[in-house]
Amino acid sequence: MKSLGVTITSVVPGDYDGDSQMDVLLTTQAQNHGRDELSVFIFWGHNQTLDLNHKTMLNRTFQDEPLVMDFNGDLIPDVFGVTSDSNKPQIWIGRNLSWHPALETQSKMYIPHSHAFIDLNNDFTDGNFSKLQETKEMPSGVKVIGQSVFADFDGDGQSEHLLPVCEDKKCQKSAIYLTKLGLNQWIPVLQDFRNKDTLWGFVSYQNEKPSKEISFPITLHIGDYNMDGYPDALAILRNTSGSNQQAFLLENVPCNNVSCKSVRRMFKVFWELSDLNQIKDAVVATFFDIYEDGILDIIVLSKGHSSEEFAIHTLKNNFEADAYFVKVIGKLSLYNHIKMRCSEECPFGVNQPGPYIKYTTVDANGYLKNGSAGQLSQSAHFALQLPYNVLGLGRSANFLDHLYVGIPRPLGEKSIRRQEWTAIIPNSQLIVIPYPHNVPRSWSAKLYLTPSNIVLLTAIALIGVCVFILAIIGILHWQEKKADDREKRQEAHRFHFDAM
Repeated sequence: MKSLGVTITSVVPGDYDGDSQMDVLLTTQAQNHGRDELSVFIFWGHNQTLDLNHKTMLNRTFQDEPLVMDFNGDLIPDVFGVTSDSNKPQIWIGRNLSWHPALETQSKMYIPHSHAFIDLNNDFTDGNFSKLQETKEMPSGVKVIGQSVFADFDGDGQSEHLLPVCEDKKCQKSAIYLTKLGLNQWIPVLQDFRNKDTLWGFVSYQNEKPSKEISFPITLHIGDYNMDGYPDALAILRNTSGSNQQAFLLENVPCNNVSCKSVRRMFKVFWELSDLNQIKDAVVATFFDIYEDGILDIIVLSKGHSSEEFAIHTLKNNFEADAYFVKVIGKLSLYNHIKMRCSEECPFGVNQPGPYIKYTTVDANGYLKNGSAGQLSQSAHFALQLPYNVLGLGRSANFLDHLYVGIPRPLGEKSIRRQEWTAIIPNSQLIVIPYPHNVPRSWSAKLYLTPSNIVLLTAIALIGVCVFILAIIGILHWQEKKADDREKRQEAHRFHFDAM
């Protein structure tokens, strides 16, 4: 769209009018304006295609990239952000195509915005938004704040708040902090960014750059790379003594120092992932299940020869441990609209922000294990979240005892929109169809089993055992037949001898 004098800064698909057709939201920035004026266009879907001539431009511009969320619990995405004509957050309601005040706050929103729509207190997305009374002061000395990200970091079934920061303007000293509901302080989960004699750090956001140059905020992209049940992260780091900029995998490992003892887990930079090390000038890295096998692969965006050229790299995850997973997709749609149109099997629906997934199972050692995740909780500043959640189960091949899926509900509705499924098979994909939305017991789910390498190895081992047993039976049968022949010859010999 540069021929029209604008640059696309974000693309967020969703059903913004409730007709069960996929629409696309674009945020654009005029090349002759500053970063504080972003326009929003919605291209409306029609018959499974996009009509380029049928679009809506919001009549207000935003100071920063907005968040797509279900503000009023009507299962239609809304647009949240600070408009250029107001310092207070506003919400654009998708169904009514109208503006409303979003939050009563005297604080000015930070730019770049760092917001999310996720269940933090395990009430499965209650429709009432209220300001939390407890406040957590940032660690002393923090100069640059990155994008907040939310994940069940310690595997306790509750999402934690992770925040990457720099303790100086040039990010010579970087860190990742964690906090959660009920924890009144920030806990460092990564402070060691030194690899041998080289010090690395985050790449700070350059807000003063010309508008034609893209600058990326400090962002962590979360995914369970090794399927051990604890989410890992991808981050872009820069050599502080040079200009080399690469993507690195941050492994979620048990805590080995006093500072993170209260959360029992910490991040550790995996310096030796050779495929990532070969990609120079990386600017964004995220997870993606390329082969639809439940194993998260990696996509990296790197700079090209000029500031406006980029290259996309895909890296296959070659992790071969005998670990298991469950893949959950919450498909929210106005199913009655679809049902009136489809003559054969109806589609499941489109992706939607807001579903929250939680499971309980027993690990290989017999201990209770929990896990949780939110679906499409963030959409701004290249959040690049997947429209599904891949939850690692570690090496436990046990069925999931309980799997809960909840969706947002409107203000005033007392009953929780949450349903439970039991005995879910590991290495399976579960597509949840929550219809009717306010009657969870009527929700349905489609279960698709994804065979893993373990199944193939088990089959090969079983066939090998069968062949081995058949071989033994054949040998024994051959030996028995030889013995019978020998005995018959001896009997025949004795008969002629006696006759004489």
